Amino acid sequence: MVRITIVGTGYVGLVTGACFAEVGHRVVCVDNDEKKVALLKAGGIPIYEPGLEELVARNTAAGRLRFTLSTAEGVEASEVIFIAVPTPPLPDGSTDLSFVERVAREVAGAMTEYKIVVDKSTVPVKTGEKVAETIKRYNKRGVDFDVASNPEFLREGSAVQDLMHPDRVVIGVTNPRPVGKLKEIYAPFNAPVIVTDINSAELIKHACNSFLAMKISYANLMAAVCETTGANVLDVVHGMGLDKRIGRAFLDAGLGYGGSCFPKDISAFIHIGEQLGLDFGLLREVAKINAQQIQRFLKKIRDTLWILKDKRIAVLGLSFKPNTDDMRLAPSVEVIRALLKDGAIIRAYDPKAMPKAREVLPEIEYAKDPYDAAHGADALVLCTEWDEFRQLDLERLRAVMAHPIVFDGRNVFDKERMKQLGFIYRGVGR
Repeated sequence: MVRITIVGTGYVGLVTGACFAEVGHRVVCVDNDEKKVALLKAGGIPIYEPGLEELVARNTAAGRLRFTLSTAEGVEASEVIFIAVPTPPLPDGSTDLSFVERVAREVAGAMTEYKIVVDKSTVPVKTGEKVAETIKRYNKRGVDFDVASNPEFLREGSAVQDLMHPDRVVIGVTNPRPVGKLKEIYAPFNAPVIVTDINSAELIKHACNSFLAMKISYANLMAAVCETTGANVLDVVHGMGLDKRIGRAFLDAGLGYGGSCFPKDISAFIHIGEQLGLDFGLLREVAKINAQQIQRFLKKIRDTLWILKDKRIAVLGLSFKPNTDDMRLAPSVEVIRALLKDGAIIRAYDPKAMPKAREVLPEIEYAKDPYDAAHGADALVLCTEWDEFRQLDLERLRAVMAHPIVFDGRNVFDKERMKQLGFIYRGVGR
């Protein structure tokens, strides 16, 4: 059992803290948001993530997991402190590290004995060096410490599963002293542990996310080629994915990637390249293709419906991906705002994201279920591939729509079946 503090209770921090507690560690989660901490202490959670609510409740009741507003309290209670605070993008594409720096200062001021401070947030290469410098500067007692990097590889919607059964654990250090304790933390997860220098560990996360985003954009480029030539992108990516050198994952054509990771990490990696005197033109094209994909989809809607003013359009799926309520940079937002600008009337449904969507899109109507959203609609637009939508009664859906026109932004529905049922169907790359 290791005594651990996690600073930050967002998607990464809360999942990490709950999973560490689940395997027997004693965990204190720190956050400076009073409402969030009060909610967590009362048994609620601020985000939707499958399995997380039960995990938090079970470990809070067992006394292995607790929450506080005080960084100093967390530092005093722990051997290892994980920094899991936001690292949002700045206007120039670089990373805002002010939250990381503030935590480093707070930790330094509170230390009275040796601590291991671990960067869990996604940060640019060489951030660990800056964190170490900051702690040394503000560590007035001269207490000994080590800084390490332990990048997260969690996918929203499957984050608990990803942490409980990781592909690998990456630990970056400047000296071997903290390695044993960090391996002890991860021992219950039975995953391969890769120990590197701290700069390599920080680069691994950006390199992974940039490569995965590149696969998505490549699939979308293939979708554009398929639409022009009459080919089927599903067949193309299936054939590609069977090649073991390529693999099928992240080759789904659609509206492109969104969320808080890929767009931010692509921009950050481009900026890192610029600082190093390297032109990441490849990544610029990845971002460009991703942006174009939504515009191609909107053109498909406009070409089919012609005039959008006063047309009722149902939108299914609002979160940037299924199994999360995260609306950050969700493709649905850009699609809906463009349709609203053209004068359309939007009625939307999402299984989990509507409370957060109302904050981002207060001007649209919200439905109680998919059929309610589609009732009287001139067209339906699917933006997020929730499993619930794969199980829809398509005959009932067609019956409630004023005009059975479907724009499938995630290729969820079978094209031939949709046509047989009388739908005008428009997928991506098909």
